[in-house]
Amino acid sequence: MIIAIDGPAGSGKSTLARELAHAFGFEKLDTGALYRALAYTCLREGIDLHDPAAIEARAQALTLIFDGTGEETRITADGQDVSEAIRTPEVDRAVSCVAILPGVRQALLPAQRRFAEGRNVVAEGRDIGTVVFPQAELKVYLDADPHIRAVRRLAQREAKQHEQIDQARHDRDLVQTQQALEARDAADAQNMQPAEDAIRIDSSSKSIDELVHMIGELISGRRSQ
Repeated sequence: MIIAIDGPAGSGKSTLARELAHAFGFEKLDTGALYRALAYTCLREGIDLHDPAAIEARAQALTLIFDGTGEETRITADGQDVSEAIRTPEVDRAVSCVAILPGVRQALLPAQRRFAEGRNVVAEGRDIGTVVFPQAELKVYLDADPHIRAVRRLAQREAKQHEQIDQARHDRDLVQTQQALEARDAADAQNMQPAEDAIRIDSSSKSIDELVHMIGELISGRRSQ
């Protein structure tokens, strides 16, 4: 069974997918991590983010290994574990430059589909229900207010830092995070159209437990059909 969760960055897709996978014994596919790994690789190697041909060529040559079985997604790019390195503001700003390219999306599509073969998977990311897994048994489009999404994304990032964050820096980072999210929304607009049969949910005022309960009932209903 494939559960496809789509929606903008910071809407809660990753947390929801993780909790659903844990609750139902599924594996989790974070497709955004694949694009982030490519963006990180381009940044590290000095590839011009305004050169589509160079980015697409790197995507075709990049070897990605994905592990979605644990609490945190682990991903290696050409043998290097980049799981933490891809979750930085710099990658946040760069990822839309690579993810918007048709050649990149095509190059990374086979890896996503191979991961789901013969497995029960919760897959989250862009165009999951429309392009990657149009045959998914359940499709959810998760959205939230941009400010709420920025607060969530920054809290997620700060929780992984091992230093004290003062209020001034927090406020500055929050503004920058929201700006980055809104810029990515604009860049990714063409890839953020919900599937016609997707169930649309606004997560702005919902807890993760409420979302898991709501979607868990939908999963149970699909399984009983």
